Amino acid sequence: MKPLSALGPAPAPADPAVPPVPAPPGPARTPDRQRIASLVQRQGVFAVLLAVVLVSSFVFPSFASLDNAHNITVQASFLAVVALGMTLVIITGGIDLSVGSVFALGGVLAAWASQYGVVPALLLPLVVCGAIGAVNGLLIARAGMAPFIVTLATLLCARGLLLSLTHEGATTYLVPRGSAFAELGQGTVGGFGHPVPIALVLFGAGGLVLQRTSFGQSLFAVGGSADAATLMGLPVARTRVLVYVLSGLLAGFAGALNAARLSSGVTIVGVGMELDAIAAVVIGGTLLVGGAGSVSGTLWGVLLLAVIQNLINQIGSLNSSYQSVVSGGFLIVVVVAQRYLARARRTT
Repeated sequence: MKPLSALGPAPAPADPAVPPVPAPPGPARTPDRQRIASLVQRQGVFAVLLAVVLVSSFVFPSFASLDNAHNITVQASFLAVVALGMTLVIITGGIDLSVGSVFALGGVLAAWASQYGVVPALLLPLVVCGAIGAVNGLLIARAGMAPFIVTLATLLCARGLLLSLTHEGATTYLVPRGSAFAELGQGTVGGFGHPVPIALVLFGAGGLVLQRTSFGQSLFAVGGSADAATLMGLPVARTRVLVYVLSGLLAGFAGALNAARLSSGVTIVGVGMELDAIAAVVIGGTLLVGGAGSVSGTLWGVLLLAVIQNLINQIGSLNSSYQSVVSGGFLIVVVVAQRYLARARRTT
């Protein structure tokens, strides 16, 4: 057996005057600041909408009436359906500038086909507008072209086809009075026009798709990083094609509903609607770079824009062009707030 001296010198006793070195900290919990930033980014527009509605109800007595609520919701329902498709596109990191022209084209096609019944009046705009969305998706996802350029081109094509069908706007197709198709846009349920519950059903379905299906999760993954989504084995190209098809279908369907509401295929509608849809989506908290967003936020954004327009009408001394000024101001504020909130979530 070796002596103790052969085992080496004994360790020196710890100096009680020197404090022990603390162990490195473990992973920190999610800070409250990060959770608050995430909550504000997702639900901030709802708080703004609620505040505007409450203040307006006190300032303008007629604002809180049932008739006014009916007018606001019906007018907002058409933009809401278009913005729902835009939400799906932007979540994937894309953009669709053609929805305004597709909306108008869908209305003209529906009004023309309404003479043959409600099914052709709905089916024809869905087929044509869905095909336009498929062209957008294939050129963007398969050919690798920029979404801005592709959808700008189809915007011009859809508007040109619209003018060709109506002989440069000289022909207006009318929806037969009393038809089932006219009832779809002019009938009421509980005091609210049919387009309102239809839009709510579509938004409910859209929320379920985003949050409860693998396709919805694929949208977030593709928008977050297309390369990472490809490495995960997700069908990136197919996902992008599908969202543009859905955007075209929803824009065409909204145009058909609008034609049923107006009893005619108006050729001048939809001008600038794509910008309103993008504004509503971004105001609702969906990031323009993709990867984050919600359909509920888009719905609050659409309602906020509709309430602003209604308030301008309530004031009376302002014309409708001020809506664009206010909407643009809201959009700038929201984009700046999103950048700040995103930075707060990264640094905390």
